[in-house]
Amino acid sequence: MTDAILAITLLWGFIFIYAVMATMDFGAGFWSMLYLNKNKTNATNIANRYLSPTWEVTNVFIVAVVVAIYSFFPGAAYSLGTVLLLPGSIILLLLTFRSAFLVFSHIAEEYKRPLTIVSGVTGFLIPAFLILVLPVTHGGFVENRDGVDYLMLGKLLTSPHALSFILFAISSTLFLSSLLLADFSKVAEDRSAYDIYRRDALIVGPISLVGAFLIMTTMRTESTWLYNAMLDYLPWLVASAFMFIVTGLALIIPGKKKGFTGLPRLAVVSAFIQYALASYAYGRAHLPYIIYPNVTIQNSFTDPASFRAVFISYIVGFVILFPGFIYFWSLFMKDKRYIRNEKISQE
Repeated sequence: MTDAILAITLLWGFIFIYAVMATMDFGAGFWSMLYLNKNKTNATNIANRYLSPTWEVTNVFIVAVVVAIYSFFPGAAYSLGTVLLLPGSIILLLLTFRSAFLVFSHIAEEYKRPLTIVSGVTGFLIPAFLILVLPVTHGGFVENRDGVDYLMLGKLLTSPHALSFILFAISSTLFLSSLLLADFSKVAEDRSAYDIYRRDALIVGPISLVGAFLIMTTMRTESTWLYNAMLDYLPWLVASAFMFIVTGLALIIPGKKKGFTGLPRLAVVSAFIQYALASYAYGRAHLPYIIYPNVTIQNSFTDPASFRAVFISYIVGFVILFPGFIYFWSLFMKDKRYIRNEKISQE
């Protein structure tokens, strides 16, 4: 394995982890907004209790992604920074806006409703803009004028291929977050919230699958080079579709806990594997291009000495941090007092 392949594998791993964690985070904000005025269900409170500790952890990985791009592939960072200046600025503004409102939501009870709405709206706008980075890298949306690359934003936003990605991003955000919130509700033993999120997962899950099929269909005409490359990894895509079926079955089979239909924890794990398989197929098919056809992992790679120094730093950093992340999630998903919003008695 060459240094460039090792670097892009690490970078793609960061992107995948952030994509999964962020979709669950953003989706929780949307569900919190959607069920804000539903007095007969505790779904909004469940979403808020999930959202409260996770959005800060999630942002760690987007920092890791940006630093990795600039450290490992400075040539690609220049091209991406130039082309994605406008959509990237919008994403940063939305992230800043959302983070600020999430902070103030803990101390401004009288503004809880507008804060929840802001979190919900940005919860599906941010994934929609983030996913547009992918079709841009497929080629056809960048124009070179006088040696400077420009993004053809109008063409991008009207492209069936890009719109398919947006549909997939929003539906996947709602699908993954509803799965995790269903599991969260089951741990909290909140039957009404669990039934709502289980129902939502069964609705938006097939929509995300339709979005994936539309991506492949439009890719055949708009990004033929990538479509042909992905056919070489068709078994991985078939395995991903099979795991989607497993996820659906996990939501409808009888559960072990009385009154709860389905096994949401199994659904979450199988969905994670489903997206991991598809992500691997897409990432391998995309190589060696970062931006087709001019920017590759070879011609944008940093020098070997810098790579080794940064790579070792990343490995050491995550050896230290990763056990902390695992410990955080284990506490977060097992602390029933927090999940149920029970007050801890003071002795």
